[in-house]
Amino acid sequence: MALQLMKILVSASSTIETVPTDSRFFYVTTTSTAAGATLTIDAASFLSDTGAAVTTLPTLPTNNSYFNVYINGVLQMSGISAYTPGATGVGSLAITVPAGGDGILADTPIVLEIVSFAPTSDITVST
Repeated sequence: MALQLMKILVSASSTIETVPTDSRFFYVTTTSTAAGATLTIDAASFLSDTGAAVTTLPTLPTNNSYFNVYINGVLQMSGISAYTPGATGVGSLAITVPAGGDGILADTPIVLEIVSFAPTSDITVST
């Protein structure tokens, strides 16, 4: 009998899904915030997509989430805002208005958008 190369036959398939969850929180400023100052918005000051009062800002899963801040409909650079998850008195969004520029006027809409991903995978191996 001639020599043969013996090998294992393996068939594998995988399905990976990343399911995003998008939450938006709305706030309208009540006073002006000058350049160089910080505007801190408590969790309870936000409204949800349905117009209901918010009591808690969600935790951001590590490596599977991000947040965006829009002031008057314009996406802001990430370096001016700090997000803290949690309930009223703990959870907040702090926006530091850069010095030397314009401040934030009263009655300005601010939108906090949070996107979290819940990845799942299914692997099938047949031998």
